Amino acid sequence: MNFFAFDIRKALIVLIVIALPLLSINMKRSPGEEPWYRKPISATASVIQGGYSSFTSGVRSTTSMYLKLIGIKKRNQELLHENESLRAQLAAITELKLENERLTKLLDFKKSTQMSLLGAKVIARDLSPDHYAIRINRGYRHGLRKLQGVITVEGVVGYVLKVDAESSQVLVLTDRSAAIDGIVQRTRARGLISGKNQTTCRLRYLERADDVAAGDMIVTSGLQGYFPKGFPIGRLTSVRKTDYGISQEAEVAPIVNPANLEEVFIVMNAGHEDFNERFGDTDFGPPLLSKANPEPVAAPAPAAAGAPAGAASAAAAGGGEE
Repeated sequence: MNFFAFDIRKALIVLIVIALPLLSINMKRSPGEEPWYRKPISATASVIQGGYSSFTSGVRSTTSMYLKLIGIKKRNQELLHENESLRAQLAAITELKLENERLTKLLDFKKSTQMSLLGAKVIARDLSPDHYAIRINRGYRHGLRKLQGVITVEGVVGYVLKVDAESSQVLVLTDRSAAIDGIVQRTRARGLISGKNQTTCRLRYLERADDVAAGDMIVTSGLQGYFPKGFPIGRLTSVRKTDYGISQEAEVAPIVNPANLEEVFIVMNAGHEDFNERFGDTDFGPPLLSKANPEPVAAPAPAAAGAPAGAASAAAAGGGEE
């Protein structure tokens, strides 16, 4: 028979053997003395309670941190969405501000000139690499006609090439087939502006003897009334005389970059306005808007009493010659 096999009688015997000494010790304790078993039980309970408290505290801390992380992540997503919305609003406000500034300049320029101008928006651009043209949202229903000049506050853009009911095609001055009559403002030498590439024009048919130099301003001649007289086209960047030719080769940097246009003016009627009378050579360049109409010339002082009328006229004429 295996001694270590479980037997109820053996278990009872072992329990009695252990309990008898303990009962003997308990019977011998003083009346005010604590039971001997209380200390080990208290120590064991303290260890168990401490372990359970640490475990539950860790669980609570981990759960709280997890819940906080979920809340932080959710709040972070909300802030990201709010930031994106604010960025979009800021971009829209900035665009409106810039558009308002552009339209204010156009309106101020229109008020400062005698020309009859019609505003238009650029709605499309020619994608052909050989031609540079834009399309505007004005057509013959708005009074447009072929060859009418197109300008901005800064200078010449081009002219109307094709007119439809609600839109028109504008050939810009940098197109190779463009032709705009221009003159050198300093010496009044005449030539024809046509395009070379997207950023450069040619001034063709300059006579070999014409006095022209890099830096000279090229302005419109005002012939046929498509453009006002003296409106800026660009500045000469280089001039070259061929050995045997009868003309000079000149390149012009246009004042206006057609690739950046959003709004333009169509010259409905130039009104015989001469910008040469309003601005000198040093006053040209963008923006013309900053240069207001010149002050009216003061009337000549009346002649002194008893002086003949001719004397006053002569004095006025002499002042004009100066």
